[in-house]
Amino acid sequence: MTYTLITANRNYSSWSLRPWILMKALGVSFDDRIEPFVAASNYAAFRSFSPTGQVPALIDGDRTVWDSLGITLYLADRHAGVWPADEAARAFAQCAVAEMHSGFATLRSDCPMNVGVRVEPHIHSPALGRDIARVRELWEQGLERFGGPFLAGAAFTAIDAFYAPVAFRVRSYGLDVGPAAQGWVDHMLSHPAMKQWEMEALAETWREESHEAEIGSAGRIIADYRDG
Repeated sequence: MTYTLITANRNYSSWSLRPWILMKALGVSFDDRIEPFVAASNYAAFRSFSPTGQVPALIDGDRTVWDSLGITLYLADRHAGVWPADEAARAFAQCAVAEMHSGFATLRSDCPMNVGVRVEPHIHSPALGRDIARVRELWEQGLERFGGPFLAGAAFTAIDAFYAPVAFRVRSYGLDVGPAAQGWVDHMLSHPAMKQWEMEALAETWREESHEAEIGSAGRIIADYRDG
């Protein structure tokens, strides 16, 4: 039976991107269903398919799997390649995924994802600086230890999927992550699945007021490549 992966707007939904790009990169077949954000709160509508009222959600027959990490763990039990085969690389990837899932709050709030725009940030707070420095440190460590071009070695795995939204943020906000980490960003942005997500994001014509306001609070929009 084919999976159904439910995600939201390509421009905004960083949590949706994680399992979507993981499944695309690994060649895991799924039906792609988009439930766009239409208001500041979509809880009631999203409760019809997700117990948390949030995206993403994976439907497997009569089973619903929710949360980007929950979906990743579920897929890892059923498909090869979600985690690196090498034990050291796998331990690193799993820790980095957990760190991304629970941390980097300032990076999320100060640099909300919007694939189609370029933003000149208002300020770089010390807390944001710490998050960016940690991202750079983690990426450089993975690339050096495991040889790249992905964060845990030669193959795309869950760690790359979980940091894929940050690659878009680095570009949108012009964040300085250093040459080695920027190399990973450039490599990720050229990945066919990332390019497909970006193409679909740029083609979106709907806008959600609260998400657009977040971008305006983060900085001055200096370019907008979205249709409409």
